[in-house]
Amino acid sequence: MKTHIAASSILLELERTLHLVRPEEIEVLAESVANAGAIFVAGAGRSGLMMRAFAMRLMHMGFRAHVVGESVTPGIAAGDLLVIGSGSGETRTLAAMAAKAKSLGAEVAVLTVVPESTLGQLASACVIVPAATKDGSTGMAFTAQPMGSLFEQSLLLLLDTIILHLMDKKALEGAAMFNNHANLE
Repeated sequence: MKTHIAASSILLELERTLHLVRPEEIEVLAESVANAGAIFVAGAGRSGLMMRAFAMRLMHMGFRAHVVGESVTPGIAAGDLLVIGSGSGETRTLAAMAAKAKSLGAEVAVLTVVPESTLGQLASACVIVPAATKDGSTGMAFTAQPMGSLFEQSLLLLLDTIILHLMDKKALEGAAMFNNHANLE
């Protein structure tokens, strides 16, 4: 497949998938982020990378944002928010994190293909991403891409959508966020 045809195919899949996401679910998640004491993010594999990108942008906006599992990540507490990205919603380590966060009084939000999953059931805010899971066994969308690529790409774009929503709400421009960008290079 030629590069431009493959790229066009991916963009069409993303457009189709993102148009099916319910705007009210994004708004609820954005409000949960805005009202949290601190935001913790988690995900496994490529989904985890997308969650790390989200934490970075939240930090650029001045939020207290942390990646679960890092050596400098503090403990989660009541009033905090754990945001998890998981296509299947069944990753055991992530489900254990969600259960622990809830037991400590934190809120849990999840972006997933499968809202009836373990993580979906634990979450107070759930964004349904109508993509395909990595094994192709569940999901609403056909994709020519391998494994969970469509979910992971959609996850990044949806999280960036939340950033734009929060920037608008705080009347914050990208230039102001640059002040929180790493400057030790």
